[in-house]
Amino acid sequence: MAPRHTLPSWTLLLTVCAIGIGGTFQYGYNVSIINAPTQHIHKFLNETWSSRYQKELNPDLLTFLWSVIASIFSLGGLCGALIGGSMAIRLGRKGALLMNNLIAILASILMGISFPTGLFELLIAGRFLIGINSGVGLCVQPLYIGEFAPKHLRGGLAMGTSIFLTGGILTGQIIGLRELLGGEKHWPLLLSSSCIPALAQLLFLPWFPESPRYLLIDRGDELSCLKALKRFHGSSEYRREMEDIQRECFALDGEKPKKPWQLFTDRGVRWQLITVIVMTIGQQLSGINAIYFYAIYVFEQAGILAEKIPYVTLGTGVCECLTALSCGLLIDYVGRRCLIIGGYLLMTLWCTVLTFSLTYQELYSWMPYLSMACVFAFILSFGLGPGGITNTLTAELFVQSSRPAAYMIAGTVSWISFFTVGMLFPFIVNGLKQYCFVVFLLECFFVAAFIFLIIPETKNKSFLEIKKEFHKLNFGRNARKKETELYERRQLQDEFLKNSA
Repeated sequence: MAPRHTLPSWTLLLTVCAIGIGGTFQYGYNVSIINAPTQHIHKFLNETWSSRYQKELNPDLLTFLWSVIASIFSLGGLCGALIGGSMAIRLGRKGALLMNNLIAILASILMGISFPTGLFELLIAGRFLIGINSGVGLCVQPLYIGEFAPKHLRGGLAMGTSIFLTGGILTGQIIGLRELLGGEKHWPLLLSSSCIPALAQLLFLPWFPESPRYLLIDRGDELSCLKALKRFHGSSEYRREMEDIQRECFALDGEKPKKPWQLFTDRGVRWQLITVIVMTIGQQLSGINAIYFYAIYVFEQAGILAEKIPYVTLGTGVCECLTALSCGLLIDYVGRRCLIIGGYLLMTLWCTVLTFSLTYQELYSWMPYLSMACVFAFILSFGLGPGGITNTLTAELFVQSSRPAAYMIAGTVSWISFFTVGMLFPFIVNGLKQYCFVVFLLECFFVAAFIFLIIPETKNKSFLEIKKEFHKLNFGRNARKKETELYERRQLQDEFLKNSA
């Protein structure tokens, strides 16, 4: 077994950075930057409509057009999730990300020229394309990292997905300040700045290897796999990783990558799939969107001036970044179960406290400060648990043939949940007011209970060992028979490895 405290090589760390800058960073960045120029885009829509049709834009139509610009990103993300797995299989993990950058560059051009050309339709098209880019990135990045990371460092390296996502949100908040690119003159540059991460990835990622698992299991290229492993792990450590990949390859016995619909009929991954769907929906419905919605109100009640609130909001972005980094450092020591269950339980607690503090906001002078503390505590708990661990577990619960399809399903569920929450959330808040957090605290508690009862600890385990953990759940009484078959297959595999050595 690899030493538990071995540090990752520079090649591993730099590869994660090269993947992340054009992967989940784009998602976080583009979710964040659209908020700053809202009023300027409204003005652009009004002026364009007036010059084109010589009449004022109806307020209801203005609201509709803005809703389309904001929400078309989610539709693009859904499309990206649906094609991301197929791109990763056909082009390779690295090839899929490199091709994905061309979509981001085209989106940036369309958004950048929409203002000078007076065509708001280009802005809509650009937001749709950058949504596709984000959907592909969210699917392929954790898939890629999860496949080349050694098992004793897999959690920490896979947290690069969340670190770059939260880094993208924070960067978007900073760049979107009115003193930088959030002002009236520069907002087209703000929206088109998505091309910079794309160009950075096109420049740096080609220098790093493809996923060794993809090279050997999917393409059967043992020589390229060995070269990639040597670069990732060094000449002294690569053999252990090679043996692990060969075991998985032998166990799969030439099985081709599965389609998403095939997973729904495969009894061998039934509970893994249920787990991923529950965790993904739980992440989106956890109440994090409600927290951000109420954050501005809470800050106002605490006496913070309206013009200073954007700067205070940066604190929430900093919180997310710090917790993602902390989670990356803790995950391979504490374990996945402890962090994600603890995160959900803490979120349940903060939802309870926030419900009371918002209800009695006017009675006590210190209540607004308690509410503000709850906002930051909830964000910290989310980043330390569900925000960071969900994508990591998705990579770990499936073997090579099922993993791309699993990410396509998880991505689809995530984007549909994201869109649904965006549509229903205003009605929930208007109807329940601060009591909406009662719904979220119940959801957080039930997801924590599900994870406690169903998901085994995956720390320091190979993908085949994790698959074995789920056999009793998936096959019930037939589990012993399946375990015997697996044991016999492993014996044959060990003989094969000895003979080939």
